Amino acid sequence: MPLIPVVLWTDALVFLLLALVLGFGLYAARHEHLRAPWRRVVRSRVGVATLVVLMAYAVVGLLDTLHLRLAQAQQDESREVRYSPEVLSLLDLALSGLRARQEKTYSAPFATHLYVKEAIDQPDGRVVRDYPRLTHGGAHLTDPASQRGLDIAWRSALGLTKGLIFWALISLGILWLIARRRGVSVTDVRRLILAGRTEVPWVTALGMLGVMLALAFVAGELATKYHILGTDKVGEDVFFQTLKSIRTGLLIGTLTTMVMLPAAILLGIAAGYFRGWVDDVIQYLYTTLNSIPGVLLIAAVILMLQVYMSNHAESFESLVERADLRLLFLCLILGVTSWTGLCRLLRGEALKLREIDYVQASQSLGVGHFTVIARHILPNVMHIVLITLVLDFSGLVLAEAVLSYVNIGVDPTMSSWGNMINSARLELARDPVVWWSLAAAFLFMFSLVLAANLFADVVRDAFDPR
Repeated sequence: MPLIPVVLWTDALVFLLLALVLGFGLYAARHEHLRAPWRRVVRSRVGVATLVVLMAYAVVGLLDTLHLRLAQAQQDESREVRYSPEVLSLLDLALSGLRARQEKTYSAPFATHLYVKEAIDQPDGRVVRDYPRLTHGGAHLTDPASQRGLDIAWRSALGLTKGLIFWALISLGILWLIARRRGVSVTDVRRLILAGRTEVPWVTALGMLGVMLALAFVAGELATKYHILGTDKVGEDVFFQTLKSIRTGLLIGTLTTMVMLPAAILLGIAAGYFRGWVDDVIQYLYTTLNSIPGVLLIAAVILMLQVYMSNHAESFESLVERADLRLLFLCLILGVTSWTGLCRLLRGEALKLREIDYVQASQSLGVGHFTVIARHILPNVMHIVLITLVLDFSGLVLAEAVLSYVNIGVDPTMSSWGNMINSARLELARDPVVWWSLAAAFLFMFSLVLAANLFADVVRDAFDPR
């Protein structure tokens, strides 16, 4: 085989999460009371626009989650297939050009020369200090000063044209599917969409999709010849690092919620419904946990994990597996320390719901406690759960950046926005200032968090029964 798949711990949890989401989607599709709120979400212009942005991030994250090892070239006559110890993802293979094109040190976005002066030997034997040409960025230009502007404009127009063509094909496919479902022509569907007479605001959805595809194709066309977001201290492409950081941010936000959700729901509802000594024990538990400084607890766990990995280095075949284990433990400890807020909200809501007439009537008729919780309490608190999860996702993405900034976040060898911001501390103190690493991490993180917050507002309006 030319390759073998590799499943890391976080990959397995992502696949489990996808299976749970798919199962919930199939279950919700069969129950009207669950379908109705989601229909209100997709009927919102803000909802569909932010959903397209979040799906774009999710696609990049999933491509970076599928890992594999490539077969090495045969060095002898034996037929045994040997595989590279390096673990790659589909995103690494798709962006192999960006991954392999490394410069000597810093270079600005779209630059053709290094950002710092170096001693350059001249043909006549003289040594002058100047900005050397980059090995890859703009290397196809013979006269960068006069050709770079026109070349960037032409490649941007070429990428924009490719993106619009691809968008037109996707839009035509969507129109055909809608027309086939309704039993009308594609022209009639197009007329309905442009007139805004469809339930889903397809104009907004397709418009945002066109913007995302146009940006992606323009960036892809320019990235083949330039470092569009510059390079870092060791000459690695910042645009590639930023795309690789998407998976880390998504994992911190999603896997942490998988850890905290069961404990928050079970303990919160139990405390509010059963009251008495059950409520006292659960309150004591989350009050004690809240009294422990979260940063110190995370630091202690990460330091103990580092000691374990140093003493058992033979258990890890690659640096990727070491970094993945640290990311997994970071998600676990963040989940352990972040379930208390949702637990308090659910406790208060359960205290109120247990006094409502239909719950009292069920209890008086001899209905079991767990049936009452499953039928009456849990469905009426799910809007709080969904809203809190989406809002906590944004906070956890930002928390990763803060933790990595103080060196207790993800492994330094793993690409993350926090590590990029951490490395920018010294870069901002340089003269001239190296600003593009911080700007790139801020731009991508800001777009993800903004889309998640706007989507959370739409979900709150759709699921809140009041």
